Amino acid sequence: MDQRPIGFLDSGLGGISVLGEALRQLPEENYVYFGDTANAPYGDKDPETVCQLTHQAVDKLMALDCKAIVIACNTATSCAGGQLRQELHLPIIGLEPALKPASLLPGDGKILVLATSVTLALPKFQALMALYGKDALPVPCPGLMECVEQGHLDDDHVRGLLKTILSPWLDQPIKAVVLGCTHYPFLRKAIAPFFPADVPLIDGNAGAIRQLKRRLTEENLLNSAGSGSITFLSSSEDESTLRRMQKMLALCQ
Repeated sequence: MDQRPIGFLDSGLGGISVLGEALRQLPEENYVYFGDTANAPYGDKDPETVCQLTHQAVDKLMALDCKAIVIACNTATSCAGGQLRQELHLPIIGLEPALKPASLLPGDGKILVLATSVTLALPKFQALMALYGKDALPVPCPGLMECVEQGHLDDDHVRGLLKTILSPWLDQPIKAVVLGCTHYPFLRKAIAPFFPADVPLIDGNAGAIRQLKRRLTEENLLNSAGSGSITFLSSSEDESTLRRMQKMLALCQ
C-alpha cells in the first residue's frame, strides 16, 4: 500500500473535472491538485512557454513526493507530456481530446472537436486526426476556458460565446461533440442545448483515470486501504481561488 499522493496539475480550475473522475474510480487515494491560476490560460500561450510552466508545476508536485502525475490539461499534455515521460521515472498520465471513442460511435455526421487553438495546432492532435479524424471538424474555442475560470458556466455570457463559436457548424448533421479541454465538461449544460438530445458530449476524463488506475496497479502503487484526502494548491496564493476549487469539485460529485 502506497500512501503517497497523486499529483494533478492544470492551468486553472478545469482539471478539477478530471480529479472528480479520479475520486469516483480511486476514492482511497490521496490527491494534491495544483492550479497554475497565476499563469492561466495556457491555451493562448506559445508551446515553449506552456512546456516551461508545466515543468515548473510538475516540480512543485514532485517536491511533495507524488507517486504519479496527472497532467489534467490537454494543452499542457500536448506541449510537455512526452518530454516529462522521458525525464521522470513514475506514471505520467496526460489528457487528449477523446476523438478515438467519438470516431467509433455508430451513425453518420460530423464530430466537432472543441479545444484551445494550441491543442488543435500541435503534432499530438494532428496525429490523432490522421488516425481517427475522417469525420472530425476541429473547432478552436477562444475565451471558453476563461468563462469557467470566471464562473460563467450557464449564463447569457457563455451562451453568447458558444453561439458565436458553434453557429458555423450547426447546419449539418453532428454525430458527437468532443470536449477537448478539461474546463469544458463544466459547460455541459450550456453546450447541450445547441445540439439534438441524442448527440453525445464526450470527454477524455474517464479514460485518463482508467489509465492511471492501470499504471498504479502495474507498479504496485495503489493505496487500496486508504481513506482518501485532497489538498488544493494555487500559484496565485489567493484564498478565494482555493475556495472556488472546492466549489468546482462539488459540481463533479
